[in-house]
Amino acid sequence: MEFWDLYDKDRNLLKGSMRRGEPQPAGTFHLVVHVCIFDSNGDMLIQHRQPFKDGWPDRWDLTVGGSAVRGDNSQAAAERETMEEIGCALNLTDERPALTLHFDGGFDDIYLLTKDLSISSLALQPEEVSEVKWASLQEICEMIDDGRFIPYHKALIELLFHLKDYRTAHTRSEQPE
Repeated sequence: MEFWDLYDKDRNLLKGSMRRGEPQPAGTFHLVVHVCIFDSNGDMLIQHRQPFKDGWPDRWDLTVGGSAVRGDNSQAAAERETMEEIGCALNLTDERPALTLHFDGGFDDIYLLTKDLSISSLALQPEEVSEVKWASLQEICEMIDDGRFIPYHKALIELLFHLKDYRTAHTRSEQPE
């Protein structure tokens, strides 16, 4: 049984929690995290969701993702999900999400990391992940087009590939005079 912390619209932690699968109280939000791991060639590690998994079964997805459980902060949730789903230990203590998306029910913190992983060294969670592979931006966009990948907006996928190399919204660090 999984419980989620609840937040207000400004991401202040509220008293109480909710059980996964139950209706979310009106005016509350929960935290979701995604971790996108890129290799030094610029490809993203993607996972294939099991055909029996709830929510987007038998589709390819970002490296890992899931809901934060009660008591998790964003970094802890991202570390836990990465270990659970692909068996990769991360230390995100000093990391912040590259971006946070807002969706109807909550907040989605997305971490972007560069890490050369050997697929054979990963331990996939058989209840959720059937396989992983490295994929380019073009391959992922083609998979979205033909229905094999979760139908994220392609502009979001392009942004993730772009932001992997940058941690700022500006193209220059200095201000013009």
